[in-house]
Amino acid sequence: MSRHVAIVTDSTAYLPPQTRERHAITTVPLTVVIGDRALEEGTEISAKSLAEALQKRRPVTTSRPSPEIFAAAYREAAEAGARGIVSLHLSAEVSGTYDAAVLAAKDAPVPVRVVDTRMVGMALGFCALAAAEVAEAGGSLDEVVAAAEKRVAGTSAYFYVDTLDYLRRGGRIGAAQALLGSALAVKPLLELDGGRIELREKVRTASKAIARLEEIAVERAGSGAVDIAVHHLSAPERAAVLADRLRERIPGIEELHVSEVGAVIGAHTGPGLLAVVVSPR
Repeated sequence: MSRHVAIVTDSTAYLPPQTRERHAITTVPLTVVIGDRALEEGTEISAKSLAEALQKRRPVTTSRPSPEIFAAAYREAAEAGARGIVSLHLSAEVSGTYDAAVLAAKDAPVPVRVVDTRMVGMALGFCALAAAEVAEAGGSLDEVVAAAEKRVAGTSAYFYVDTLDYLRRGGRIGAAQALLGSALAVKPLLELDGGRIELREKVRTASKAIARLEEIAVERAGSGAVDIAVHHLSAPERAAVLADRLRERIPGIEELHVSEVGAVIGAHTGPGLLAVVVSPR
């Protein structure tokens, strides 16, 4: 699809393939490194393979796309007819992806606006969709950016992990927070706050933590039109039950996505992740 403003995001948006295609959203992959093998998220490694590697305690790290990969994506969009590009990415607090995109944008053949959404997962995905809808309607570069930023401002992401150890190993939370979460077998509820992963609440058991995750999502959604995403890693039954509960309790749901996270986010959260994204329209 040729249009004046092209939308680029990265693989951690976890948009369904058919949705990406329908809205002509370009996705730049991050990389997962298992041992000495570097694998592109979304094409070369599955969530199942990642979970198996983590459970076997194999060394797993992640890396951002190179500026050259972004440069190629920008050139391709320009050659397809775009007169401007909006490039939307996961929080710069947890990844260097935004910085790589900024470097590539400097030499792009058309104007590129790079946005640090301070989000990840479908919290990023919903922002990319909001931007794409305005671009499809003929919006200007400024209008597309404004739509994404407005969606960012209203979107929240909350998640439960079985252990904070993976986040600690990857440097996404401090050792003190990890110790706090593991003390007395406390189960942590976390949230994205200003692009950072912060400890929101401590709950005594996994079942109580998941029930609390539901309550937080319902409270945050209110009664207006809202999109919801439920993410998991190796916890499909938990995710399905939570999604059904949210569908019953949130009256204004427009779209509800249930999906397993990809390898990049999974590498930092570990198996057992359960997350809810609440994104008012």
